[in-house]
Amino acid sequence: MERLINLKKRPKNSHKGDFGHVFILAGSKGLTGAAALCSNAALRSGAGLVTLGIPVSLNSIMSRKLTEVMTLSLAETKEQTLSLKAEQGILKKANSSDVAVMGPGLSQNTETRKLIRKLVVKIEKPMVLDADALNAISEKTEILEKIKTKYIVTPHPGEMARLVNKSLNYIKNNRLIVAKKFSHDYNAVVVLKGAGTIVAEPGGKYYVNTTGNPGMATAGSGDVLAGIIAGFLGQGLNEFDAARSGVYIHGLAGDLAAEDKGETGLIAGDILEKIPYAIKTMK
Repeated sequence: MERLINLKKRPKNSHKGDFGHVFILAGSKGLTGAAALCSNAALRSGAGLVTLGIPVSLNSIMSRKLTEVMTLSLAETKEQTLSLKAEQGILKKANSSDVAVMGPGLSQNTETRKLIRKLVVKIEKPMVLDADALNAISEKTEILEKIKTKYIVTPHPGEMARLVNKSLNYIKNNRLIVAKKFSHDYNAVVVLKGAGTIVAEPGGKYYVNTTGNPGMATAGSGDVLAGIIAGFLGQGLNEFDAARSGVYIHGLAGDLAAEDKGETGLIAGDILEKIPYAIKTMK
């Protein structure tokens, strides 16, 4: 098998700044788990530093959930989602980091969706756009043409159906065609999730993943994947390599978890725990 991961070696005099600072914009009332899973996955995949941007009233909750992740309290709406008033604080942090992730658990609040659409065209660092970020963008996909930086989108079939205004059945029956066309049209690396996740890049290259199992069809699994990809980006992999390595390791971690616990009761936290072991097999 072609070697997927080519992460930096870690010299004896390494420090955390050598392996990337990932900024994650995630979470809202009732959806703090998505933020925690994504943040911890970025760390478990090797990122040196991770900061989570979170609505201010949820900061104490996240500080208890996350021991190794830094948090940034941000202005919120009355529904405890991110507010338009948070824009400048987010941009300052995102543009001083190495990678930005946006989407897990952000909610579909109207004001938060407006904020997301403002941010995607102003962030200057490589981005991973997932979940609610994609839902917000699906209302105005032309925004993607204004993005100034390299970026990765990680839709499941339903999210891709909304992005391209096609039926779910069309997406399921034309997965490679859809992924390659979207990648070309919007100059994005596309991770179209599902059994045999497809990764496509604008130049026409693509990768079909071979790892993973049905037990991974569980809440939070995609949040873990977004964190892994961001962690790999922060360590210097390019967007296509970070995405294809990320889906491979994500699936392999799921396979290792299934060996221990079976597929039926598998949860996203089990995948998270197995990330280091999956990476270890590649060295």
